Amino acid sequence: MYGTVAKLRVKPGGLEKLQEWSPEEDDRASGAVAVYAFQMDDDPDEVYTVALFESKEAYVANADSPEQDKRYRQMLKWLEGEPEWHDGEIVYHQEY
Repeated sequence: MYGTVAKLRVKPGGLEKLQEWSPEEDDRASGAVAVYAFQMDDDPDEVYTVALFESKEAYVANADSPEQDKRYRQMLKWLEGEPEWHDGEIVYHQEY
């Protein structure tokens, strides 16, 4: 699996918009596995997201797609600026 961790700074009311917003079933990225969002205890306007994909190829195909660009531009409306991205191979996971 492959994915990205992103650090986001949300505008006032932006977290609620992000929580309400979800791409339609047929608009979801091919190869996407899951997305998690963490709101920081010490700074509620700081959010970290983790997006998981089946493979690096699926991740790159999504990142390069016009559909993802449209989703990204919509998300930017609720942020203070561009996210800080950290991409990489998932080398360990544990499900309970």
